[in-house]
Amino acid sequence: MNILKFGGTSVGSASGIRTLISILKEREQDDYPVVVLSAMSGVTNLLLAMAEKAQVAEEYTAELKEIEEKHFEVVRTLLPAAAQNPVFTKLKIYFNELEDVLQSVYHLKELSPQTKDLILSFGERCSAFMISHVAKQDFPDAQCVDGAELIKTDSNFGQAKVDTSLTELLIQDFYEANRAKLLFVTGFIASNTEGRTTTLGRGGSDFTAAIWGSALHAKEIEIWTDVDGMLTADPRIVEKAFSLPELSYTEAMELSYFGAKVIYPPTMTPAFLKKIPIVIKNTFNKDFKGTYIRHGVNTSTFPIKGISSIDEISILNLSGSGMVGKTGFSGRLFSLLSREQINVVLITQSSSEHSITFAVKPADALSALAIISKEFELELQAKKLEYPEVENGLAVLAIVGENMKHTPGMSGKLFHALGRNGVNVRAIAQGSSEYNISVILSKTDLSKAVNAVHEAFFENLKKTLHVFCLGTGNIGKTLFRQLLVQSPLLAQNNDLEVKVMGVSNTREMYLSKTAMNLADWENELSKNAEPADLASFVKQMKAMNLPNCVFVDNTASGNPVNFYQEILESSISLVTCNKIGNSAEYEQYAAFKNAARTYGVDFHYETNVGAGLPIIRTLKDLMLSGDNIFSIEAILSGTISFIFNNFKNDVLFHEIVKEAQDKGYTEPDPRDDLNGKDFMRKMLILARDAGYPLEEADVQLESMLPPACLAAASVADFYQELENNAAYFEDLKNKAAAENKVLRYIGKLEEGKVTINLQMVDDTHPFYMLSGSDNIISFTTDRYKDRPLVIKGPGAGAEVTAAGVFADIINVGKK
Repeated sequence: MNILKFGGTSVGSASGIRTLISILKEREQDDYPVVVLSAMSGVTNLLLAMAEKAQVAEEYTAELKEIEEKHFEVVRTLLPAAAQNPVFTKLKIYFNELEDVLQSVYHLKELSPQTKDLILSFGERCSAFMISHVAKQDFPDAQCVDGAELIKTDSNFGQAKVDTSLTELLIQDFYEANRAKLLFVTGFIASNTEGRTTTLGRGGSDFTAAIWGSALHAKEIEIWTDVDGMLTADPRIVEKAFSLPELSYTEAMELSYFGAKVIYPPTMTPAFLKKIPIVIKNTFNKDFKGTYIRHGVNTSTFPIKGISSIDEISILNLSGSGMVGKTGFSGRLFSLLSREQINVVLITQSSSEHSITFAVKPADALSALAIISKEFELELQAKKLEYPEVENGLAVLAIVGENMKHTPGMSGKLFHALGRNGVNVRAIAQGSSEYNISVILSKTDLSKAVNAVHEAFFENLKKTLHVFCLGTGNIGKTLFRQLLVQSPLLAQNNDLEVKVMGVSNTREMYLSKTAMNLADWENELSKNAEPADLASFVKQMKAMNLPNCVFVDNTASGNPVNFYQEILESSISLVTCNKIGNSAEYEQYAAFKNAARTYGVDFHYETNVGAGLPIIRTLKDLMLSGDNIFSIEAILSGTISFIFNNFKNDVLFHEIVKEAQDKGYTEPDPRDDLNGKDFMRKMLILARDAGYPLEEADVQLESMLPPACLAAASVADFYQELENNAAYFEDLKNKAAAENKVLRYIGKLEEGKVTINLQMVDDTHPFYMLSGSDNIISFTTDRYKDRPLVIKGPGAGAEVTAAGVFADIINVGKK
């Protein structure tokens, strides 16, 4: 024989009750279960609201009418007309009794715990009576049972303690006399020795089911609810939460205590003592096999079973020298709180015994503060204790699982996930059993924290990066196309999901609550756009408070750089192809680096030097592995590379510059490339990454052009000056050819100095065979002394630059 408990959502509508009946019809008819019922969903809250309104003499008839209609609608829908009147009559009697009690509260303006329990009991009484009569159509032996008559408690109204011995005798006797019937039992309610109605606490219908299961030695206790069992986290917070096949009693108790609302924590106690399995099932998904809570669970492949949370908590901190070495101080404090029925959720104490921090429900915080101030008045006046501090707006996050016991690194993984996402931990508690590590944090960070921790511990799930992109030019568009094409492979091979949550350009911006559709992002942006405002974009991005955020700067503007520091200090990783930030003052470059290190996020800018070529990453790897950098030589301008690779034979210099412009290799004004400043910025970034605190003024930049060319008033005048100085360029070309050399504009870092100048190199030099618009860089190090390490390839263009940005984003996801 099983106990089946159906929660409020399961009995909250006619369709839900039909499903309940169909579940019962699938059972063997010769072995009826005992069915425990909650009130219809929302009814208990309405009853409580009516009681509180009546206490302050406010009108409550609208709520009463709503409850009546909620029940009457089910009767009209599920019962034939001939069978409705007896049910309507009994329900009306219940509602009249309820109204009489509320009238008394209204006139007396007094709501005692005893009266409140009586008012709340009507939800279960109406539900059980109504559903038992609906069931009679298929089960003529159906009977409504007032559970209050069989479960006996003390007189602690609102949270009554069960007299287990007496209750089990009453249930056993009743069941033996009625075992041939299908019993529909009211959950949640009980009675004291005087017969007055008590309640077992919110969620007490689960407890009722466990009490009956324990008394009757049930095979299983089934809790039918509206979700697929116990999940790894609250599905309202974590989209990737998934159902657990089984839990131990201890794990379920820990998860339930810290906020998992699927099952009421005291439910486990009677079942645990008799080793009766509890199964959490879904009324609306009957095919789900359920989550089993039982002894002897199989070893899980996951380090934890789940993440639970309480989203409203307050902490009190008591500190002072009067606590140090004072025997019995903690006992005195917590005995005081217990005496006043203030439940302490979490406790942590410093090893110096100088302070104790404990968490309580916000409703209890002021009461706790008042009684502590009164109890320790002398210590406070003598300054042996500081006045207690109360902090509100906090939440508790707990990771739970038996596998945590004796498993190294659990705390490290938890705090790494929180720290990398900028979540500040206010207090920590871990029991010696090692089943639970709990942390207190800001309520505003709870969603981000739970998601980040969930991804950290359930590694079989895909990690999600939330990306905010600035710039929708060639690089931005190409990046979105690459992300769209590559997303399936990322998910399949790298367990990584990249969600673009925001896009902005100089005209418009859009931040989405869900991932943007990269196949239609331009249309989505235009339909939902607001005027571009970079400060607002950053502010909204921070306010979304998502885990694993990446800000991507695909612009060449100095404006976004002004927000880099703020972004990094908000624990948001930053990927940029914009060179301005890292090539300005060294102080700014160092500040970005320090912020990324301090706040535990990534600052990637591979595309600052050589577009998609792995230049910066190679330099960092060489240095991290202990290699010594002697010198770095490079050609880091695709435009200049193309010009000098093709400046040969009869071609004139101004002709090859024009060809480069026609092919799109140059800026609209070719002097922006040929003046060497962009090249200089790249060399400056390399020098800084190599450990040299250089400024722009420290770079020796020699122009490849005569002064008259750079001083030209317009682009047309510039080309004319190039033609006027044709002899100068021809002399350079002919001199190099006479010596079997080629012209190359080379940057060099050596002994902390950077020089950039036009050189002639022979076939022994690694840059001699350069072709097209390729970039090339040569590292001469301890390990690569005789044969330098050379990296060569396309160093410009939307495809390779976007690919470099893409790679930086993926590298953020690896951590």
